[in-house]
Amino acid sequence: MGSKNGKPVLREEDIASLTKSSGLDEAQVKEAFNAFVAEHPNGKMKPKDFREMMSKALPKKDASKMEKHVFRIYDSNNDGYIDFSEFMLIFFIMSDGTPEEVLTKIFRVFDVNSDGTITQKEMTKLIKDMYGLLKSEDPNLAAKDLISKSAFAEMDKDQDGKVSTAEFIAACTGQEEFSKMLALKVIDIFVDEDA
Repeated sequence: MGSKNGKPVLREEDIASLTKSSGLDEAQVKEAFNAFVAEHPNGKMKPKDFREMMSKALPKKDASKMEKHVFRIYDSNNDGYIDFSEFMLIFFIMSDGTPEEVLTKIFRVFDVNSDGTITQKEMTKLIKDMYGLLKSEDPNLAAKDLISKSAFAEMDKDQDGKVSTAEFIAACTGQEEFSKMLALKVIDIFVDEDA
């Protein structure tokens, strides 16, 4: 994305890249960009704007604890903002991406400090926050420590105390029960079954 006189502009190469990755035509990409810029005139979505979008998207849920985790998925360059390209990329990966692409993005939810690995502490914190967002009457709630430890053990194949993106994807796509359940719980946050 470029900018002209401080205003964000969509360059031809951005349009070409987004039409290729999203399956939208040029007019649809331009329309989505114009809607994004109408909401965010400088071309960047702040965490506060993202919080408002999350509360509109999940009106019946307390998303406050999960916001920062989900924000990390979108903010792929870690600059504290979500620009249009980041927003579109995630939107289409989550809707049409391969399982590996989707899991790579979900990995960023678990990687709390964005260092490329998941520690046991990060796993425990995310599971605690996630269960706060999901139904509190869930009978599995008491088992969240067990889930955290079991999922971490499944994922950390080389037992170095950290889970890499490759280990995360392998555990979620393999026959690892706790890992698959956690990835599906993250997806549940985005997909409201009442819809």
